[in-house]
Amino acid sequence: MDFQLKNIVRDNIQKLTAYSSAREDFTEKAEVYLDANENPYNNGINRYPDPFQKDLKKIISDIKQIKSEQILLGNGSDEVLDIIIRTFCEPKEDNIIICPPTYGMYKVLADVNNVEAKEVLLKSNFDLDIENIVSTANQQTKIIILCSPNNPTANSIPKKDLEFLLSKLNSIIVVDEAYIDFSTKKSAVRLLDKYPNLIVSQTLSKARGMAGIRVGMAFAQKEIIDIFNKVKPPYNINTLSQEKASNSLLQEGFYQEKLERILAQKDILIDALQKNSNVEHIFSSDANFILARFNDAKATYNYLTKNGVVVRDRSSQPLCENCLRISIGTEYENKILIEKLNEM
Repeated sequence: MDFQLKNIVRDNIQKLTAYSSAREDFTEKAEVYLDANENPYNNGINRYPDPFQKDLKKIISDIKQIKSEQILLGNGSDEVLDIIIRTFCEPKEDNIIICPPTYGMYKVLADVNNVEAKEVLLKSNFDLDIENIVSTANQQTKIIILCSPNNPTANSIPKKDLEFLLSKLNSIIVVDEAYIDFSTKKSAVRLLDKYPNLIVSQTLSKARGMAGIRVGMAFAQKEIIDIFNKVKPPYNINTLSQEKASNSLLQEGFYQEKLERILAQKDILIDALQKNSNVEHIFSSDANFILARFNDAKATYNYLTKNGVVVRDRSSQPLCENCLRISIGTEYENKILIEKLNEM
């Protein structure tokens, strides 16, 4: 494979001149700022945020052991994925490949950008059908999006399957690792230097517990990130989100403690589900949720919601008939769930 970035980026994006904000024109410290038409009276948020989130990226760089210049931050992973599609896919011409059952926003983002989403179903054991992916890809296939651990199936992509696709195809391979912190598997980030067509997406919403501030991350070669920085809105991460994310990421002990609690509660919940006669099968999980097949998922879902417990019915998804996806809650929340399931 001879991957050339210039051959896959949209022509208009390659020619794009990015918007230059006031804070980019002057990056030093000053006493008086009269360059951005801001309200001059300080209330903590009267100034525009750092458009390139330098302080936050430095913290992430130290944690992930990856250069700041290889990091893009977005208003949640959904913006990151949207930027990726807009950068590489020509509307009405190009396509992406997704592998259902998987995260539903991939297709929504493709539809919003008027880009065809070709679907290659997972195998019955939820593994990738790599031969079918390769045969489905054509010259207009600019992106293949893979979720690992996958939502809703909770399994991870084997390294050999990922490397096969990276080496075989001239498409961008996006690995969405929203749940990677819950997994014992290694992140695909370590493959970035080996494969120029790899982009890894992660988030602060799940294990880091910051869903409310909407900060997603993409890791890639510097040349790719440079292009994304031209496409992204100049102030896409607000000041409060940057500050909250920075402060929370420095509390490593708090993060590790909560992560261990979630993983311990997952074992307890799996054990309880295995003893419940309404549960037919529990799928292996590398995430902070469990996919389980019930005798009657709809009836179970209705009973739980009527009793104040909300889970996700995934029965309408391919290969997920009669399956509920259950997030791992606190000890108290999981206890209530188990009680209601046993009552039923």
